[in-house]
Amino acid sequence: MVRVALDTLVTDDSPRLAGENEEHVRQLAQCVSPLPPIIVHRTTSRVVDGAHRLRAARLKGWTHIDVQYFDGTAAEAFLLAVNRNANHGLPLSRSDRNAAALRIIRSHPEWSDRMIAAVAELSPKTVGSLRRRSADALPQLNVRIGLDGKSRSVDTAERRRLAGEYVLAHPDASLRDIARESGLSLATVRDVRERIQNGTSPLLPDRRGTARAPQEPTPDEAESIASFAMAKTLLTLKRDPSLRLTDHGRFLLRLLDTNAVASNRWGELVDQIPPHWVGQVASAARECAATWQQAAQQLEERARSVADARGRAPMDTVA
Repeated sequence: MVRVALDTLVTDDSPRLAGENEEHVRQLAQCVSPLPPIIVHRTTSRVVDGAHRLRAARLKGWTHIDVQYFDGTAAEAFLLAVNRNANHGLPLSRSDRNAAALRIIRSHPEWSDRMIAAVAELSPKTVGSLRRRSADALPQLNVRIGLDGKSRSVDTAERRRLAGEYVLAHPDASLRDIARESGLSLATVRDVRERIQNGTSPLLPDRRGTARAPQEPTPDEAESIASFAMAKTLLTLKRDPSLRLTDHGRFLLRLLDTNAVASNRWGELVDQIPPHWVGQVASAARECAATWQQAAQQLEERARSVADARGRAPMDTVA
C-alpha cells in the first residue's frame, strides 16, 4: 500500500453507467474511521475499486489517498472492477451488471455463461440471454471455458456424451460431481445417469414432430450403442458383491474395464504408436484378441451347460 496524490488518478471506464452516487460520497466523507485503500490499475492510473472513496477524499480536502496497485491488463482491471463493485459497498445496479456482462461476453467470448455470471453477480440464464442477443457480433466458438478452467463443448449433445462417459468411469459419483465435469445442469445429469443405468445412450432422441421411417444406425451411432451396452454390463457387474468382494472377481473387473475401449479411442492410440513398433503391437493385439475369443467361447459353453442343467434356454451373450 502506498500514498498517491489524488490529482494523478482517473475514474473513467467505470462499470457504473450513471457515474458515482452523490449521496454515497457524502456518507463516506462523514465517516470517522479510516476507509480501506482504493485499488488502482498501475499502468493507466485508473481507479478499479474506490471511486466513491476518491470523491469523498476530495470532498474532505485531502491531497493523497492510500492505494493498492493492481498489475494486469486493462481488460483484467475491468473484470476486477465489476466483481468488486457487484458485491460490496454500493452494489452495481442491475443495468450496470447487465452492461458489464455484455462487455465481458464481447471481450471473453470463450468464457462460459456461469463464469461470466460469477463475475457480474448475475444468473447464468441472464448471461445466456445477453449472449444470444449479441450473437451476430460474436465469433461462433465450439468450446467455452468454465469456472474450473476446463474447456467444454458448447454442443449439448457432446456434453451429454461426456457426462455419460464420466458416469461410466465413476459409477459412484454424485450428480454435482458429474455436473461440474460436464457443465450440464443437475436435472440433465440425472437424466443422463438414468439412461446409462437403463442401458441406453445418454443422447436425446430426435424430437421433431414429423414421423420418419426407421433407419439403420450410422457406424458412429452403432458404435455408441454398442459401447454403452458394454458399459451397462460393466456397471452391473461392478455392483455384484460376488465379483466386487473377491480377488478373482476384482481381477476380472479390472480386465474388462481395461479392455472396454471404444474403437474411436483405439484409433487415437494407433495413431500415436511409433512407426517402428506398429508391427509388434499388431501381433500382440491379435494374440490378446485370440485369448479373449477363446475365453468367450468357454463362457458361452458354460452358459449353455448351466441353462441345460436348469432346463431353460441359455442366456443371451454380449457380442
